[in-house]
Amino acid sequence: MTPGRRRSLIGAYATFVLFTALAGQFWRNLLGWWGFGAVALLSVVGAVALVVAARPDFRWRRAPKSTVAFLIIAGASIAWSAYPAESAMAFLLTLATTFVAVALVLVLGWTRLVRCLGGAIKWILSLSLVFELWVAIFVRGPVLPLFPDFDPSDDTIPAAFAWSRGLLFHGGPIEGIVGNRNLLGMVALLGLIVFGSRLAAGSVRRAQGIGWLVVAGAVMVLTRSATVILVSVIVIVALGFVMWARRVGPDRRRGVYWAAAGALAASVTLLVVFWNTLLELFGKSEDLTGRFDIWNDVIGLALERPWVGWGWISYWAPWVEPYDGLAVRKGVEYLQAHNAWLDVWLQLGVLGLVAFASIVIGALWRSWFLAVDRPMDETGRPLPHSAAALAPLLLLVALIGQSLAESRILIEGGWLLLIAIAWSTKQRQWTPEPLPAEQPPVPASRRRPEEAR
Repeated sequence: MTPGRRRSLIGAYATFVLFTALAGQFWRNLLGWWGFGAVALLSVVGAVALVVAARPDFRWRRAPKSTVAFLIIAGASIAWSAYPAESAMAFLLTLATTFVAVALVLVLGWTRLVRCLGGAIKWILSLSLVFELWVAIFVRGPVLPLFPDFDPSDDTIPAAFAWSRGLLFHGGPIEGIVGNRNLLGMVALLGLIVFGSRLAAGSVRRAQGIGWLVVAGAVMVLTRSATVILVSVIVIVALGFVMWARRVGPDRRRGVYWAAAGALAASVTLLVVFWNTLLELFGKSEDLTGRFDIWNDVIGLALERPWVGWGWISYWAPWVEPYDGLAVRKGVEYLQAHNAWLDVWLQLGVLGLVAFASIVIGALWRSWFLAVDRPMDETGRPLPHSAAALAPLLLLVALIGQSLAESRILIEGGWLLLIAIAWSTKQRQWTPEPLPAEQPPVPASRRRPEEAR
């Protein structure tokens, strides 16, 4: 096999895996849980084959120890879990997802990984629009999953159970192939970040980049997801502070940090003062669509086992206590705490929460300095492709923002991207990766002090 052919196959596999991670519900709606299991197993087997064939350079000192600590705690929780069988299964799934993420980072590197992520997002957005258009034209009503886990003949099926409600010609909200407007909106937001950073870096044709930005923006608007709108605001604010920090340089960033702290305090104050106005603006109930009730119940359970939790389970299993009937609203049983931090506290206690926070904070710290310390050429001028260094930070900020209202960062695409960002930024502490691949690495004598952190 020629190197070019091998490179193409690896890229196709990575795109398929990222598509599956971000659009797992598509496979479950289309093929059922057994079909999804086969697709997931294929992804893991492919990762094993990829590592065996490529034999990437792995050194223990370049591995984020927080990831290992979290996995150890999640695995150990089987011993004290209130549902040991489910904890064992959840741990294996988390371990498999982590392995796939690490394999992609070690073999592809961040630049190729972002390119494949963009490809996966393009497929999701394109298929979602085609799917919604087909439903709107030919079905003109709700479409249920092909393999529902409920009685499809029941006339009282909640709207949330539909694969698509066929509202494209009504201006949305649309659910796309992922079957959920919040998930589709988040994919669109990730697409805006990836397409925008690649366009700014000059690694895609201008017309093509702008076209996909329009597609991603249109899909995000059509989802009408209040959660994603608020997360996008957070991403924009983070981008503003990054550009400010880049402009002032490393010696004058103290003002940037003080301004960021002030902006955070002001945002919290405005949120409290104008809470009811914001709820009316986004069409939300006073309890944030039942989230307050869910959070109160989760906190109550977490306080019963505050230090080590009830046992790792990632997304809740509705057939075991204490999750059976824990979060039911308007006939829909929700299988998450709608807040990843509360979910981790519930499942792994303070011990697991510290490990999870270490993963997030460590990745955020490294991605920040990767974003603000632009790669330089031999003369000390910023390279034109340094915009690509923004992607890890902005993607991570989006995931963190989503984690405050959803627990998706703990499973599938959310966890895969979190681990990929954590490991890729850690790798770059030791071996700066060209951005893009043709760009020479920054000489060690020209690196800024923060790059060593």
